[in-house]
Amino acid sequence: MAGLRAKTLMFVLVAALATLDRTFVEADFSKNMIVTWGKEHIGMTGGNLRLVLDKSAGSAIRSKVAHLFGSVEMFIKLVPGDSAGTVVAYYLSSTGTAHDEIDFEFLGNATGQPYTIHTNLYVQGKGNREQQFRPWFNPTTGFHNYTIHWNPSEIVWFVDGTPIRVFRNYEKEGIAYPNKQGMKVFASLWNADDWATQGGRVKTNWTLAPFVAEGRRYRARACLWQGSVSIKQCADPTVPSNWWTSPSFSQLTTLQLTKMKKIRDGFMIYDYCKDTNRFGGVMPPECSKQQF
Repeated sequence: MAGLRAKTLMFVLVAALATLDRTFVEADFSKNMIVTWGKEHIGMTGGNLRLVLDKSAGSAIRSKVAHLFGSVEMFIKLVPGDSAGTVVAYYLSSTGTAHDEIDFEFLGNATGQPYTIHTNLYVQGKGNREQQFRPWFNPTTGFHNYTIHWNPSEIVWFVDGTPIRVFRNYEKEGIAYPNKQGMKVFASLWNADDWATQGGRVKTNWTLAPFVAEGRRYRARACLWQGSVSIKQCADPTVPSNWWTSPSFSQLTTLQLTKMKKIRDGFMIYDYCKDTNRFGGVMPPECSKQQF
């Protein structure tokens, strides 16, 4: 009987690991990504990515598969020097006019001036949920880990393992939450000098082109989107490989909350939930809810 239990346990463990393996995307850009524009401006060699922008074109890639829930991370080194007018984007998105999207965007600046870490969220085609931060490090001299963690309870934006923002699921209270559409992973470098730097007042200096951003160690530990059947499957807490549904991932720890508060107190420069003029005093409903 003991031998039978051991064999059964081993079978369950192997099955769980096999399922887990199907949720893991290894860090190989050329294997897991396709070019969406700027083919001549992109380099993908194994775990390394090179995005280039000049006056003729920018560059962009996206993942071959979509996911619903899990954790997606990429190490990114931003455009050095005078990067005014340029934007490096790294985000998850579905398709269509009622799309869902979770954003990291990095808005360039003049030499010596800080980047802006721009975050946003679209649910069923509606965005306007921006929060912005100044980096507390130089994002151009080395690679930094930008991670989007997304589960049925909350979305968390991480920088080098530190959470900077949370959006909780209040769908039961009538607040839309992205949990019914698979999203692919996108990365791009493009010119946005009509708005990116000081509202478009500082333009891209094309004499400094080409502008280059780099990526490494893209990794997705996430549920593979296989159509509407995934809405239930990827959120099922009884599936061994759905690690993101564990109660330990439904709420930040005390230490994580402490670290996040330090970043938000010291480096946040814009929060849509505090912009009463923008919304005419009628704030988005999630702004009155506890996110942390």
